[in-house]
Amino acid sequence: MMMGIDPGRDKCGVAVLTAVGEIKYQRVVETVELGDVIKRLATEHEIELVILGDGTTHKAAAAMVEALGLQVKVVDEKHTTEEARREYWKKNPPRGWRKFLPTTMQVPPEPVDAIVAEILVRRHLISHATK
Repeated sequence: MMMGIDPGRDKCGVAVLTAVGEIKYQRVVETVELGDVIKRLATEHEIELVILGDGTTHKAAAAMVEALGLQVKVVDEKHTTEEARREYWKKNPPRGWRKFLPTTMQVPPEPVDAIVAEILVRRHLISHATK
């Protein structure tokens, strides 16, 4: 199992995926709760690797992960927010009058950080599948 983390000042996206990309956990959590969430998920899901985005507060998050004895890989999270917004609209198509407005002109009504965490893991899986 792999955990993806999109670190932020106030909130972090967290996702746990299997080696074949099945989502086992996906949430946005408050940054102050991140250490406890990592610890709990690492135990529940036998996490082998944590894929951490290189954005805001990634150094503090990496220190938390390493302190728990988990292997961490910091990766470039360039364009993940845009990709997460597209993915959000695929999973939650607009309804009513909003379906006539291009999704590129809309902002999802909830944070997409957990989808970013999923994307980070999926990118890692794809990059290692091609090697």
